[in-house]
Order: sequence, then structure tokens, then C-alpha cells
Amino acid sequence: MTNDTQTKVAVCIAPGTEEMEAINTIDILIRAGFDVTTASVASDGALIVEGSRGIKLVADVALVEVADEPFDCVVLPGGLGGAECFRDSPLLVEFVAQHKYDGKLIAAICAAPAVVLEHHKMFPTALMTSHPAFQHQIPDARLRVKRVVFDTNNNLLTSQGPGTSQEFALEIIVHLAGKEKAAEVAAPMVVWPNMHYDVLPRQ
Repeated sequence: MTNDTQTKVAVCIAPGTEEMEAINTIDILIRAGFDVTTASVASDGALIVEGSRGIKLVADVALVEVADEPFDCVVLPGGLGGAECFRDSPLLVEFVAQHKYDGKLIAAICAAPAVVLEHHKMFPTALMTSHPAFQHQIPDARLRVKRVVFDTNNNLLTSQGPGTSQEFALEIIVHLAGKEKAAEVAAPMVVWPNMHYDVLPRQ
């Protein structure tokens, strides 16, 4: 997606969210020039939540404040506690379902594909991956044991865990703004060579 309006992305967080997956994604999407809103799904509406490793994460807003706004992409980081909070939030489930219905990109990593999306049968035909500890919850016919998986028919991007979160975020950029933009963001980050983002030519 490339147009004159700034690309809007909602990154959801909750108590128990995996910090690397949230922060790497937020940081890299901001580098791409996207308008990133971090939305708390905490049941008490708290904007400061404790991640899976005890690091404090700070949201811009509570999800309820932006639940009716349209975004170009909704991101669900993992971390079992955070994913369970997402799973048990009717507002979060409806938020994701509405954006799926509108054809927007849904991106989930680590526990979230299995614990949230698969639990609620939100993508019953989609190919996906997840953290290895949760792959048994995804039917074999639809499981792909890859670091990042994009299902074109469902506009669903999934990934495996903290160590794949940079690739996950860069792939979000690919699908929202193109490969050239992803390469532009990746080059100064000095990403792993096997991530296959072309280095921009010298000016």
C-alpha cells in the first residue's frame, strides 16, 4: 500500500506481552515513517503494563479509545500472558475481526497466532506459523514451520518469536509500503545478511 496518506498501524500490548516483539516492531515501523499507535488491552485500562520479562511497556492509548478507528495493519505481539489477555478480550477480538473483514493486514507473532487467532477460528483456512511451543495448536495442514509466513489469500502475516521479530516487522513494511522501503529501513539497521534485504546502492 502506497498513497499520500500516512500508513496507520495499531500495535496491541497487554500484561505479559513479549517485549522484544513489541518494541522491535514499533521501532522498525516508526523508522518506515508509519503512524504507529500502541494500544493497551489491559483489562483495567492501564497504559503502563509489565511485559513477559518484567520490563515496563507504555501504551499511547487504551484500545477502547481507538477501537472504531481504521488502521492499515493490526499487530499482535506474543508472550503467553499477553496473548491470553488478547484472547480473553472481546474488544480485541472484534477489533481484529473488523480489520480482517475490511481486508487489512493482520500480523501476529509467537504465541498470538495460536492462542488468539486459532483459538477463535479467525482464519480457518490460513497458512500460519507460531512459536514452536504452540505449533501443536495449529492443524498440520495449515502449519508452516518457517520464520515468517505470509498467507496472500487471507492477508495474514505470522512469525515465530523474539528472534524473528525484526524480519516480522520488515515484512510488515514490505506488504504495506513495498520492498524498496523495507530495504531502505533495513540497511542502516545492519540486519543479518540472511534476511535478504538488498542494500541500497551508494549515492
